[in-house]
Amino acid sequence: MGVGGHVSISTIFVFVFFSILLSSSEAAIKPDGNDFHVGFYRKTCHRAEEIVADVVLRAMSRDPGIAAGLIRLLFHDCFVNGCDASILLDSTLSGAPVEKESPANGGTLRGLEVIDEIKAQVEQECPGVVSCADILAFASRDAALLSGLSNHRVPAGRRDGLSSRAADALGNLPSPSSSIKEIAGVFATKGLSLEEMVILTGAHSIGVSHCSSFDYRLYNFSSTQRKDPDLDMLHASYLSANCPRPESLLGKVKGNRAVNFDNLSPHRLDNAFYVHLLQGKALLQSDQAMANDPKTSRIVQRMAFHPISWSRQFAKAMIRLGSVDVLTGTEGEIRKNCRSVN
Repeated sequence: MGVGGHVSISTIFVFVFFSILLSSSEAAIKPDGNDFHVGFYRKTCHRAEEIVADVVLRAMSRDPGIAAGLIRLLFHDCFVNGCDASILLDSTLSGAPVEKESPANGGTLRGLEVIDEIKAQVEQECPGVVSCADILAFASRDAALLSGLSNHRVPAGRRDGLSSRAADALGNLPSPSSSIKEIAGVFATKGLSLEEMVILTGAHSIGVSHCSSFDYRLYNFSSTQRKDPDLDMLHASYLSANCPRPESLLGKVKGNRAVNFDNLSPHRLDNAFYVHLLQGKALLQSDQAMANDPKTSRIVQRMAFHPISWSRQFAKAMIRLGSVDVLTGTEGEIRKNCRSVN
């Protein structure tokens, strides 16, 4: 299930780029004043968003799976001390481990090289003007658009943070086995509602999850049940074939296998995620719990049967996500290289 029909990625880009310029969609919550708004670079670097869209298009042409990585980067950045591009830093002056090294990020972050390429091109066009935090917000928006999301414009004016600590990620990024109460609590601390939590989790209609994040649901769910009873039986068999029991791989190259969240349309951002929840086909226990918890089940059902509504609400929720604790004005800096402070 999705929004619209199947069109080529180049056709989507042409539509998206000109729609970005012409859309009258309003940005959701943003700070008052002139330091954070749609069209922030119109006079200082008018090709900034065009450059971002072009690089994202080419990256997705090579690897459509990079879209999920870019959207995830924004989420993991904004949920740890705000949308300040701290997730992109390789090191800081303190020498302490940075966010991307945190166990909460699992060494699975993708899309970093896309941000590097965008930053290099933007710096050639407008040196010292466009922040890495805004580049990440633009790139995640374009990744979502090229994956099928409704058009939306995002405010800009974010500044880049000066610090990044792995320890800060713990407690700010929910785990695959977190309860609804725990996840909702984390979202609430960011000013995001329970409904927005359910809507944003729809990003799991694209991308992959590593077997290590859910294989306990297949083989070691509890002391009394080997398999998670909420997991559809046929789907569990499919997952078992793709994620063998860990001990069966002794003496073999294990790695960490990955499975598509949606095997039918793995690169299409749509509401099929919620349909799968109702069918008991979610990979992550925390996702499946949304279909069963009385506080979220009605939202899941509504999103499953109203694809256009979900698409529009997801765009609005992404704008709000990208507005969490942003640095503006003279706060922070504009990095020359997204991987290091100036």
